[in-house]
Amino acid sequence: MNNRPLSDTFAPAPRDEQGRPLDVIELRHLSFQCIVGVYPAERGTPQPLELDVALYLDTRKAAAEGSLRDTVDYARLTGELRFLLETADFRVLETAAEALCRYILAPPTADTSRTQVQAVTLRLTKPEALGRVGLASLQVHRTADEYRFELEEKPFGRVDIIFQDAHVGIYRLRIAPGRTIPTHEHRVMNEAELVLGHGLLLQGKPVPAGTGFRWPQHLPHRYDNPRPIEQTVLCVDRPAFIPHDEVEVPEPPGGLVPVEGRAYYPAAASAPEAEGERW
Repeated sequence: MNNRPLSDTFAPAPRDEQGRPLDVIELRHLSFQCIVGVYPAERGTPQPLELDVALYLDTRKAAAEGSLRDTVDYARLTGELRFLLETADFRVLETAAEALCRYILAPPTADTSRTQVQAVTLRLTKPEALGRVGLASLQVHRTADEYRFELEEKPFGRVDIIFQDAHVGIYRLRIAPGRTIPTHEHRVMNEAELVLGHGLLLQGKPVPAGTGFRWPQHLPHRYDNPRPIEQTVLCVDRPAFIPHDEVEVPEPPGGLVPVEGRAYYPAAASAPEAEGERW
């Protein structure tokens, strides 16, 4: 892989509103097993995918105050990018890169403890795409002011539409204090969800931040937010969200089935203290 820093590949560097060059956080050589491709052999079998990201932002306040809210928790962000790549099953690198950029540059929510990223350079590499001939990669650069994110009001709060096409939809479900996503199931969509904040109840029990779930079709599930701030769930639907496939169902006689998820954050980053929460 090219070891040249991503931040060196664009000149001049992005600047803030006062004309000062933005700082750069780089995540290098992240390696995941994902389904990415259009050929039949690629659709059914995960293959290695390597990710490099350069995040452009102002870290002056974080340096002065030592708070993750004023920078980017790269351990958490890495877990979120892993979740998206592992669950979205993108057809082409171009779609994957665009979706990841849109997610990184979306305005942060109150429960995710990070500042706004102003620009991103992102490279995706498929090490096995060309066999032993060479490496196939795609590099893109995007800025936050390129994007406008549609927001939909819902009875439980609101939904940010991060990305959607014919094959996949990526959304942030923002559950208002005291609200509930009622017991429901899906009969068509394949859905995966990652809990971003600390404090949600899933199936009536607390769920740590950074826990991801893949929902089998016809499995009833429910979220409750007992906390005094909005709580966010990152959602991937394949295909993109089908309104009539959000089927509300009564709670089963024996109660909701407990579910076991996968941890996408390091243990320390999934604790409430890591978010600076005060309840």
